[in-house]
Amino acid sequence: MSQSLYVQLLYLACGGLLLTSVLVLWRRELSVLIRVFAVQGLALAALVAVLAAHEGSGELWAVAAGVLVLRACVLPYLVRRALASAGPARREVRPVVNVATSLLVAAALTLLAYAVCEPLLALAPSPSGHAIPVGVTVALIGFFVLVTRRHALSQLVGFLLLDNGITAVGFLTTAGVGLVVELGVSLDVLLAVLVLQVLTTRMRETFGDTDLDELRELHD
Repeated sequence: MSQSLYVQLLYLACGGLLLTSVLVLWRRELSVLIRVFAVQGLALAALVAVLAAHEGSGELWAVAAGVLVLRACVLPYLVRRALASAGPARREVRPVVNVATSLLVAAALTLLAYAVCEPLLALAPSPSGHAIPVGVTVALIGFFVLVTRRHALSQLVGFLLLDNGITAVGFLTTAGVGLVVELGVSLDVLLAVLVLQVLTTRMRETFGDTDLDELRELHD
């Protein structure tokens, strides 16, 4: 793979990661959020595949295939199952921050990520190094979604976005992590999603809703 093609594909994959993160802030339908997360899983797998092609690493190709299966297929499927058992609530009705403000915050988080990563970019003036702020931005947006959404499944998507951002930073800073390390992290995330799915189902069966504000009012 030529250097120019590598740079173009790398930045295209990073652009997909960033765009899908912004779409999560823009849309409120839970089913749409799950589809957007699946597309982000494709973008993350494409990012790893580009690094694998550039490095000529068979291990990275295996990791790219694992990322594709887990983050674009298995995790969205599990979250979709949790949504099916969550009852009639299919939208994030009352987020803490509205859409317009969320998009402005996303722009501010992007600038913050580039400002924080500037010393690192000076130390690693490579194409993958210059893409690191994108991974940091995705992680920050995921954390923002996690703390500003009220529905349990929306918060779950925010947690998964946060993990995708951290994973992207790991690949970009090290030109790929070991297969065993990635499998360990992925299994941890899969276990967390399974536990959260069970908790969501139990919340629905016990309280009749998964909106955290409704549950808080019930507690009061």
